[in-house]
Amino acid sequence: MDKWFKFSSDGLIAIVLTAIGIYIALVILTRISGKRSFSKMSSFDFAMTVAIGSVLATVIISKSVSLQHGITGLVVIYALQLLVATARRWKPIRELMDNKPTLLMQNGKIIEGSLKKCKVTESDLKAKLREANVIQLSEVKAVVFESTGDISVLHAADDKTIDDWIMDF
Repeated sequence: MDKWFKFSSDGLIAIVLTAIGIYIALVILTRISGKRSFSKMSSFDFAMTVAIGSVLATVIISKSVSLQHGITGLVVIYALQLLVATARRWKPIRELMDNKPTLLMQNGKIIEGSLKKCKVTESDLKAKLREANVIQLSEVKAVVFESTGDISVLHAADDKTIDDWIMDF
């Protein structure tokens, strides 16, 4: 426990230099791989973002993981993400990797079975409706629990319909 409060200038310098090194590697790899690196286009993308954060934290704080090992780990994660993003162009891979969106509400009516299946409470749904500035349920054309875990609210004050292409899950 006494190590928690122990200060070492060597340790501090090592943390600073490692943080700078891993940050530079992160910037370079992100520039190479593109914006998708930190997107939430799929649950796999989100998991990769969490993995990148974990590698960064471990490399910066842990004495047992070298900067070289951390950069290698980042390169592998980025390569996997690029590989999966490319492979997802084929339907069988996409179906294996991606969750399907789920309709939670349609035409102002809550779909109770979908709420239960997705473990979304009515309170969660109400919060998302308020966030989308919905003031009457009759405005709601659809509420979709996206494959990323986000909830999208599609609403309009008049009798407009949603294009089938948008609702094609």
